[in-house]
Amino acid sequence: MKSFITTLRNIWSIKELRFRLLFSLALVAVYRVGSYIVLPGVIPSRLQRPDNGAPTDLVGLINTFTGGAFTNASIFALGIMPYITSSIIIQLLGFAVPYFQRLQQKEGESGRKKLNQITRLLTVAITLVQSGGYLTYLTTAGAVDPGLPSGIFWFSNIIILSAGTVFAMWLGERITDRGIGNGVSLLIMVGIIASLPGAFLFEFQSQVSDNRLLLFVLELAILFVVIMLNIMVIQAVRRIPIQFAKRMVGRDAGSVPQSGARDYMPLKLNAAGVMPIIFAQALMFLPATVAQFVSRDGSGLAANPILRSLNDFTSIPYNAIYFLLVVVFTYVYTALVVNPQTYAEHLKRQNAFIPGVKPGQATAEYIDAITTRVTLPGSVFLGIIAILPAFAKAFGVNQGFAIFFGGTSLLILVGVILDTLQQIESQLLTRHYEGLVKSGRIQGRTGTGRFQGIGANM
Repeated sequence: MKSFITTLRNIWSIKELRFRLLFSLALVAVYRVGSYIVLPGVIPSRLQRPDNGAPTDLVGLINTFTGGAFTNASIFALGIMPYITSSIIIQLLGFAVPYFQRLQQKEGESGRKKLNQITRLLTVAITLVQSGGYLTYLTTAGAVDPGLPSGIFWFSNIIILSAGTVFAMWLGERITDRGIGNGVSLLIMVGIIASLPGAFLFEFQSQVSDNRLLLFVLELAILFVVIMLNIMVIQAVRRIPIQFAKRMVGRDAGSVPQSGARDYMPLKLNAAGVMPIIFAQALMFLPATVAQFVSRDGSGLAANPILRSLNDFTSIPYNAIYFLLVVVFTYVYTALVVNPQTYAEHLKRQNAFIPGVKPGQATAEYIDAITTRVTLPGSVFLGIIAILPAFAKAFGVNQGFAIFFGGTSLLILVGVILDTLQQIESQLLTRHYEGLVKSGRIQGRTGTGRFQGIGANM
């Protein structure tokens, strides 16, 4: 405890680090305040949901990522999600379109600036479309003041929602530039964690009222173990040893060869990050969401037992399909993110090689085989994490608290916290202070070693 307090004092004593932390907290506070400023002409009480904040459908999933702003009908109702969607689209285009490939890989800083500008413009376009869809949802839910002229309501609120998303995007970029951690990821994490205190308190009160305090302590112990396992898998890498070619020391005839340096190339156990779970969860919610929109009274969902089963995250069919989708999407997204040919070319440019493997195509095939093997346990682990909330709910944990036992919520929380702590530790170590951990180092979601930039997780 004493060393922890000393570390906090060291953090506060560094002027730049103190400014970055306070700056980040101030902008996060602005974002949270905006989540409660209601759009003009909307009655948010008619959007209240009975699921205690748990993402039981697509609307609930979006509401979780926006910290309740979606059902609050706030100016940040769309949050940072259009920017995330735009970033994913640009990333996928980088794998398929040569123009975006050149911007990502060959044009350096100027290429990144162009990509950032294209991402921002695409974000505005996506926000305009999603704003119209959100206002349609408000109208269908009966949450719009009938006395307000329709034209004024639509025109003004589309502008407000678009401005809110652009402002949230600006807040995220400012946190990244002048604060600590990745700003966009921090805003998503804050939105997710906003429901944690209420869910925790509700679970505590319900267990105490039923004289099951020991069970509540057991729940916290299990949650701690799950978090530790997440940290282990996020930081786990498969190290491929590499060696740099020998070089000659001296220019005369008596020069001698110097042995090449040894290093390693890390391949992450979970290179796809949280994206497979997000894709799989959105796909699972899609049929029921479409059925609800097609049938305005909700009878389309109630009358179809298959749709009811797919909309129940505790059902066996839901979890079986969900698990398989996560495994499949993990392989697909890893294949997009990790390019063995790029690894092989980078090794060749660095005059390095994998011992016992020929350079070029043989190296690419070797890396591809290793990636396929390490992706299997990573994908299975992601699938288990994805369905853990269903097991927590089955053992009596309330729905709002159960979502923190796995799924996107837990992975995003753990990943963002590790990234932020990694930056804080770097600031401490560069100023010759003791780091946050006595042994090892916090790696976050990025790689380690000389080749950490290749295949880094988004």
